[in-house]
Amino acid sequence: MSIGYLGPKGTFTKLAVDIAFNGEIKEGFGTIPECIDAIEEDKIDIGVVPLENAIEGTVQLTVDYLVHQVRLPIMAEIVVPIEQHLLVHPDFSGSVDDIKEIHSHSHAIAQCHQYIHKQIPNGKIEYTSSTGKAAEIVSEQFKPIAAIGNKLAAKEYGLRIFQENIHDYPNNHTRFIVLSKQKELVHIKHEATAEKTSLLITLPSDFAGALHQVLAAFAWRKMNLSKIESRPMKTGLGNYFFIVDVNQQYDDVLFPGVKAELEALGCNVTILGTYPVYQLNV
Repeated sequence: MSIGYLGPKGTFTKLAVDIAFNGEIKEGFGTIPECIDAIEEDKIDIGVVPLENAIEGTVQLTVDYLVHQVRLPIMAEIVVPIEQHLLVHPDFSGSVDDIKEIHSHSHAIAQCHQYIHKQIPNGKIEYTSSTGKAAEIVSEQFKPIAAIGNKLAAKEYGLRIFQENIHDYPNNHTRFIVLSKQKELVHIKHEATAEKTSLLITLPSDFAGALHQVLAAFAWRKMNLSKIESRPMKTGLGNYFFIVDVNQQYDDVLFPGVKAELEALGCNVTILGTYPVYQLNV
């Protein structure tokens, strides 16, 4: 069995894969769309991509690609704590004031905004496709530059951790989703901590009280929502779809009732997945 992830080595997605799965074949991809495409084209069996960070919010590329380009079912969710460290070349002997560039993914940079602002205010920020790629860049250049990444990245690329835990907020977690065409292939080596169902809801048109009516279908059935988010349909200004996460497994009573009620209002309802949630520790 092969598992794809947002690579290269040393990314938080790779860290999540290592924690959640055993010794299966693991392959890194340079972008989220490349990983999702590989599942669709049967090049890999399972794909793991980031969905949401507690500080920076939704990874919009993941949501938009799953909705607009490749529709694959969500088979599981993995939640992993995120610790960001400042990584330097092992031969770097200067101080923090000597660092001229900071390389990392845009989310990692944003998670460490205050540290960068106060400690490296003159450092040039260079965005990369992943934290792992940032570590790779720093490992290949003996220059006064640094990467923001995790301990796995430091180990994989032989970097030195110059400063630990530079993220602005301590309770930093990222949600990763597990995508696959075959549910029976997904075997996570931990006990699930919760169940969740994700729905895609589109409205027939923008009218007063539309969102209220959508939420009411869940509320009077006492179905707890952990998240509701709107994203543009990309068909024109003012046209949106909603992603709704319900904190329970799909059943044959409540969810069909919600679907029928919303469809009676002219909405379109698609189940993106009903799946276990795994809260893991590094």
